[in-house]
Amino acid sequence: MSGTAPERGCGHNSQFYLMNEYIETNIGRFTDELFELLRIPSVSADTTKAADVHAAAAFVAEKLKAAGAENVEICQTAGYPIVYGDKITDSSKPTVLVYGHYDVQPPDPLELWTSPPFEPQIRLVPGSGDSAIYARGACDDKGQMYMHIKALETMLHTGGELPCNLKFMIEGEEEVGSSNLDTFVSENAEKLKADVVLISDTSILNNENPSITVGLRGLAYMFVEVTGPNRDLHSGTYGGAVPNPINVLAKIIAGLHDENGRVTVPGFYDRVEELSAEDRAAMARAPFSEDEMKKSLGLRDVRGEKGYTTLERKSIRPTLDVNGIWGGWTGEGAKTVIPSKANAKISMRLVPYQQWEEIADTFKKHFTELAGPSVFVDVTWHHGGNAAVTPTDTAAYKAAEAAFEEAWGKNPIPMREGGSIPIVALFERALGIKSVLMGFGLDSDSIHSPNEHFRTYNFEMGIKTIPLFYKHFARLSAEG
Repeated sequence: MSGTAPERGCGHNSQFYLMNEYIETNIGRFTDELFELLRIPSVSADTTKAADVHAAAAFVAEKLKAAGAENVEICQTAGYPIVYGDKITDSSKPTVLVYGHYDVQPPDPLELWTSPPFEPQIRLVPGSGDSAIYARGACDDKGQMYMHIKALETMLHTGGELPCNLKFMIEGEEEVGSSNLDTFVSENAEKLKADVVLISDTSILNNENPSITVGLRGLAYMFVEVTGPNRDLHSGTYGGAVPNPINVLAKIIAGLHDENGRVTVPGFYDRVEELSAEDRAAMARAPFSEDEMKKSLGLRDVRGEKGYTTLERKSIRPTLDVNGIWGGWTGEGAKTVIPSKANAKISMRLVPYQQWEEIADTFKKHFTELAGPSVFVDVTWHHGGNAAVTPTDTAAYKAAEAAFEEAWGKNPIPMREGGSIPIVALFERALGIKSVLMGFGLDSDSIHSPNEHFRTYNFEMGIKTIPLFYKHFARLSAEG
């Protein structure tokens, strides 16, 4: 779907008509500025890119200030900095804390990119007539975060009053677990005090059926290392006589699921929330085609936990997946060795009521027991967070619903999403406030993969929709 917003959009109000006009006049400049940010390879997981991550923080601070934010500062942490800024106009108005992140995933494997990951391009999405911005971070989360900065600029440059007070907190460690965000939030609770957190780091169902994310899975991310002999050994001399760490690791991984696709970690399902038949029936009404998904992903068939649909497996059920595995000789040609070590990265997506620390501890014990006494095992966790469910009866959710309806001409569908944003639970715990997850990406945008992209239509529509959220949130908050 492409084009401009529906006729019934913001034009009902003279200020919002002016805002739409401003956005349409300046969208080329907005895109050029986003391109500047996308050219910065701010890969937080790569220590060689540290200077680039800091450069991205400086860019965000500069553009936030240029948009009209005040008290803009680059707040240092034990890791990468957090950019803060605000625009407080009236203490009697509700306050919205806008969260986003400027760091990105590693771009590998580079050879699978059609164009270089940090040289943004606009081109057509294959199989559609939509144009999209192709670059690492285009959707996750630079493009979506930057919409909020441009929405602020638009509101302040079209002569209208801000309906809400705004605070911005843009971090640089989301892709590596936000390990320093907890400390920052706890130490700056008064500065960050707000009525709701607004996050655009999620997706919508599609452009014909916009949606609002009302649930996210949690995460426990583990590193495992299996060690056999104290050095690589000749497979002819020692083969069949000593434990091969790769063989042991492969057998362990194979044993982490049973024949029904259920995770075998003891107690894994003890706290899992079971949705009612009515809730599952409501989920099933969402427009979703398994055949289209298989076609778009090049799959012969789907698989997963027995007794659940594909839509349920990817949103309301917990999972365990190997994200990377290596060991032995992986270079060109042959090298007949029994490796000393084998490694894997394993993530578990968790659902409400599962506690990630508890799951991580139980996984470590189970993995070690499966390994047996012939090898040494080291299991550590990298990062994690608990699942989050956002209520649909709050002023914030209703404001997001009204904003989509006004800008897109359709009532959005509440959807649970399979991804994880652990900071949602952090904000509720540390600040005592809920979040509203108003994303504009699509599941097909290839985030975390080669050829990540963000449709130009969605970038523009996001900028148009965000101010409407503020308008409706102020109205609904005043109505009580």
